[in-house]
Amino acid sequence: MPETRRRWNRYIEIRGARANNLKGIDVRFPLNVMTCVTGVSGSGKSSLVRDILFNAIKRNLDEVGDRPGEFASLEGDTNAIQAIEFVDQNPIGKSSRSNPVTYVKAWDEIRKLFAQQALAQQMGFTAAYFSFNASGGRCEECNGEGTVTVEMQFMADLVLECESCHGKRFKQEVLEVRFHEKNVYDILDMTINQAIEFFTEWKEKKIVRLLKPLQDVGLGYIKLGQSSSTLSGGENQRVKLAYYLGMDKHVPTMFIFDEPTTGLHFHDIKKLLAAFDALLMKGHTLIIIEHNPDVIKCADHILDMGPEGGEEGGYLIAFGTPEEIVQCKQSYTGHFLKEKLS
Repeated sequence: MPETRRRWNRYIEIRGARANNLKGIDVRFPLNVMTCVTGVSGSGKSSLVRDILFNAIKRNLDEVGDRPGEFASLEGDTNAIQAIEFVDQNPIGKSSRSNPVTYVKAWDEIRKLFAQQALAQQMGFTAAYFSFNASGGRCEECNGEGTVTVEMQFMADLVLECESCHGKRFKQEVLEVRFHEKNVYDILDMTINQAIEFFTEWKEKKIVRLLKPLQDVGLGYIKLGQSSSTLSGGENQRVKLAYYLGMDKHVPTMFIFDEPTTGLHFHDIKKLLAAFDALLMKGHTLIIIEHNPDVIKCADHILDMGPEGGEEGGYLIAFGTPEEIVQCKQSYTGHFLKEKLS
């Protein structure tokens, strides 16, 4: 439980929200605090937040986006938000080549580090030679994948280890370049925790700074080179969160999270909440569509939709701090929060 709830005096207001089952409601979204949008499935949470709020603010910022759901007007302190991000559980990249370490831009620094080694300079290897996405240093037999796919006519395709590089993705001469006994493949095979320990030991502060957010969101166990296609939805979402935590830009941003705790262990939720706090400390705004009472009880403000799903939903039945939501007899969220707050 947080010791205090953050106070707010600026907000963005959606007036006359009528998309899908919404009943022409007016809703205020506080800025610079953590707001949970709650309610039973089908009560209108996604219609309000994703279809209207997200797309309306994108349009207000002159960004390309889908047409917002039906609403009357966008009011309040709209100038206080300079960017908006919808952080969902979709994969961080569409190809099997994308991985956590490239997504948070740490691999660029690691490549530069290897290019500075004496053997690399002697051989004329630039940073590009240590990329598995560009020709030069990567294994040309498997194009840096580490595996070769054999298409089968009437069966599932076979994925075999590349015979040329034996799954190491790079040419032998590139693998001979080492930084304190580790080559580029050894680094990709490390977990985030191991890599942070390794680069801290050799005082590579910039690389550690870029990797640290991944550890902070509870992803210390995944490998640097792990393909994004093998990550779960919750892991993909936390990689995106780590990317935003590590960004140097500090423009006031509204972050929208759609059920970020899906599939997470209780200890991971604790780390997730710590990461949310870090974003709020930077002056950002969080809007979280959530069912998990452990997250909802930590919110500064709650917008509770309902009372039911479908046609019987679409109303804003309660809004305020968790302590105020508990007082609303109509609210299912308040009913389940009561035991958490006690």
